[in-house]
Amino acid sequence: MSEPITAQGGTHEAWSPDGPIPPTRVSEVAVLDAIKTVFDPEIPVDIYELGLVYAVEITDEGAVRIEMTLTTPSCPSAQELPGMVEEAVKVVPNVSSVTVEIVWDPPWDPSRMSEDAKLALNMY
Repeated sequence: MSEPITAQGGTHEAWSPDGPIPPTRVSEVAVLDAIKTVFDPEIPVDIYELGLVYAVEITDEGAVRIEMTLTTPSCPSAQELPGMVEEAVKVVPNVSSVTVEIVWDPPWDPSRMSEDAKLALNMY
């Protein structure tokens, strides 16, 4: 058991004869799956397949830091996409915090899209 246990006296950490059991790490696959639920409202492809996610870092404490970009600096979704990513990732089990940073270097271009995204957008 790696989750705190609630008993009559309150919450206690899980333990074994060898000592406390650390909380379960955040699954990188689960974080990426959560990111893949976020779609650019103007494009019918998720932001991961579009190549907008540049980096995902997960600490041992469950803090998730995401670097992403947008298709253009004047993207109409610039205000909402980072919040959508944060909301999607913060519900992943064991995530303690989420930070989404918009970066512009390197600039996004269509070559960053996955083959699936190119196929969905008929960009061959």
